[in-house]
Amino acid sequence: MTQLKWKLFLVVALVAVALVYIVPSVCPPLPNWWRTLGILPTEKIHLGLDLQGGMHLVLEVQTQKAVESRIERTVQELRDIMRKAGVRYADLDRVEEIQISARMLNEQSIEAFDRMLDKEFAWLRLVSRTSDGQGLIVRLDLPDDEVKYIKEMASKQAMETIRNRIDQFGVSEPDIRRQGENRILVQLPGIKDPQRAINLIGQTALLEFKLVDEDHDAEEALKGKIPPGDEILYQIREDKVTRRTTKTPFLVQKRTYLTGEYLTDARVQIDSQYGEPYVSMNLDKKGARLFERITEANVKKRLAIVLDGRIYSAPVIQEKISGGEARITGNFTTEEARDLAIVLRAGALPAPVKILEERTVGPSLGRDSIEKGLLSMCVGGILVVLFIAIYYKGAGIIADIALFLDIILIAAGLAFLQATFTLPGIAGIILTIGMAVDANVIIFERIREEVRLGKTPRAAVDAGYARATMTILDANVTTLIAALVLFQFGTGPVKGFAVTLSIGILASLFTAIVVTRLIFDYLVFQRHIRHLSI
Repeated sequence: MTQLKWKLFLVVALVAVALVYIVPSVCPPLPNWWRTLGILPTEKIHLGLDLQGGMHLVLEVQTQKAVESRIERTVQELRDIMRKAGVRYADLDRVEEIQISARMLNEQSIEAFDRMLDKEFAWLRLVSRTSDGQGLIVRLDLPDDEVKYIKEMASKQAMETIRNRIDQFGVSEPDIRRQGENRILVQLPGIKDPQRAINLIGQTALLEFKLVDEDHDAEEALKGKIPPGDEILYQIREDKVTRRTTKTPFLVQKRTYLTGEYLTDARVQIDSQYGEPYVSMNLDKKGARLFERITEANVKKRLAIVLDGRIYSAPVIQEKISGGEARITGNFTTEEARDLAIVLRAGALPAPVKILEERTVGPSLGRDSIEKGLLSMCVGGILVVLFIAIYYKGAGIIADIALFLDIILIAAGLAFLQATFTLPGIAGIILTIGMAVDANVIIFERIREEVRLGKTPRAAVDAGYARATMTILDANVTTLIAALVLFQFGTGPVKGFAVTLSIGILASLFTAIVVTRLIFDYLVFQRHIRHLSI
């Protein structure tokens, strides 16, 4: 009797907890007291893209670009340190994308260069030292472990940056996860403007401040006569009335004086004079000092504000700017300015991302999927319930109660684990219903055999469960292992199926072995029935 009471308490407690987790999904406007308690669940079951519509993206982080960027920064650091140390060189540049080549002309420069490498750049790997008759050419690159680390961090940082952008964009229940070494899966349920989301996610947002070279003619540079250390960048403007775009070329220095890594905040402001939106930026203390130093040394020169290789504005520095505040103007709409502020606040991607797969599901298709999926589940469930009740009589009603509890436990499991419920997930529930009934069929047939042998109801129930339990466990555990493998190695719809199947197997095992046995024990021990309706 004590064991029976404990089983009853366990079942009632588990069902009560399950119902609590289901409440947010079946009663969306939760009462205030529910939320203020702080201990009750408030998250409803997350619906996948196939059920509520949205966007599915697979992105590839071009991690090799992160390595190339690291090499480029190292070349710039080498130039600065060699200039300060008075080390003379004939040539210093990035070659073969991920190598550094330096040409030294005399023995004194070679010795000074070697000392500087040992002191400041000991982490660089020596590739080769060759003489071509005019000097010594030294080739350097990054060690393999460092390259692997840069690529790994680029992928992780890209995922976090994309997550920050999407969070600020306002998408509810986004699913962002890594796939393999350099791929990122992004699922945005319920999104209404897919193209805007793509622009927001894919923008590298590398912010740079560069000086405009006004000593040379941009038109001559366009003809191919680009001065050493310069490059041509364009400012693109769109006329809001005619929708025509104009590209204005600027000859700017390649050297980047300040980057967005010092940015602490970016907000949309409205120009009081012209009424146009612009992006106001705040820099940290170090960035503010650098910006003040740059503007002080280049008064009356133009400073280009460059984002992803495109000039947004190139104002003339009228005076030293202190305080660490700057602005980006560019004939923006309010939405464009807001999106630009989002990507600047979230930070730059460490490497460009490429869209490998793009799929959009409309909300109407999602609603249709829900209706048809639920209809199939209800029809299948009703047919199973009627068949089991007619064929097994009273025991069939017990199995139907267990089946109803199965569905409650599956829904609660999805809510508790914050798993995404997908259309294949509905298929998983339907399969689980069949498996749950199968377990009860095995038990009931065993009990029938014992009854035919003339055993009492108590002995028949004990023998039926004892003989059937191991068979049920074997069948369900092997299926559970397969479901876990699907979850581990599958993606998208396969995972949705595996989640509901795994939860369903555990729930059906509990109801078939514990709940139905509890009801039979109650009837046998408490009601002292002399004939089993089975």
